[in-house]
Amino acid sequence: MIHSGPVTPPLLTDLPIRALAPDDLRHCADLSQDRGWPREDHKWGLLLTAGTGYGIDAPDGQGLAAACVVTAYGDDRDEPDLAAIGMVLVADRFARQGLGRRLMRYICDEVLAGVPLTLHATPYGRPLYEELGFDTTGRAEMLRGPFLPDPERTGSGAVPVRPATADDLPRIIRLDTEVFGTDRTHMITRLPAFTDRLLVAEDDSGTLIGYAAIWPNMETHVVGPLIARDTATAQALVTALAASTDRPLRTDVDVRHEELVSWLKERGLESLAFNAVMTRDIPGLPGDWTRRWAPLTVAAG
Repeated sequence: MIHSGPVTPPLLTDLPIRALAPDDLRHCADLSQDRGWPREDHKWGLLLTAGTGYGIDAPDGQGLAAACVVTAYGDDRDEPDLAAIGMVLVADRFARQGLGRRLMRYICDEVLAGVPLTLHATPYGRPLYEELGFDTTGRAEMLRGPFLPDPERTGSGAVPVRPATADDLPRIIRLDTEVFGTDRTHMITRLPAFTDRLLVAEDDSGTLIGYAAIWPNMETHVVGPLIARDTATAQALVTALAASTDRPLRTDVDVRHEELVSWLKERGLESLAFNAVMTRDIPGLPGDWTRRWAPLTVAAG
């Protein structure tokens, strides 16, 4: 009689990687919660429909061991101009065993080989991304807190803003493509359903000079995207959005917009963290950074 020895379980780094489906949303939110993040079901729902999630199933059968989301931009999403990587998470019980590196290598070198990439990195994740060929090309400051109205921005001198209508959507897409540097229609067209409020700003001639949205994320409202011609327009959009909620605001602002960052802190928001904006196979993000103030979410670039 032949006696077989104990079955050796596969190495974690040999486990298969699969594309995630909208049905995986609960497992993704569980993974966020496992790592001490908010569950962010609302944001995961957007990312898994506008982008593509990738994950590794936990060998113990308890949800996901690791996951991330890729959002591709450009006229042809099969050959994107740019792709953003976000929500890179490994379950705590599988941490520091090479799963994050395995998942990122698969995404960068197989799924998106040759595609310009971007991501926002915490200080903890930055060494791995540098090892994978990413360079720091920018910096964003995360701000959070209750917004105190600015008397100077509520009078007749403030830039006028109004709620966006269905007729505004093509104009928003054109402005966004110009400022962002590539087409992201599949994301922008989801904003009316995803956000709680979507506003536009126009000049005296009726030309669109900015737009912004606010969306719910656990106990806060996130301001983003925020696209504006200048600081005054950005301030007017933020002020109008803040007036629509009693929740604390949260946003991630390009640190080069020093005047807006200082103004937000004067209005009551506090600095939480700084994240590195990193890119690979591209010297920096395309488009016009002077009119790009805050992203929809750092997970989508």
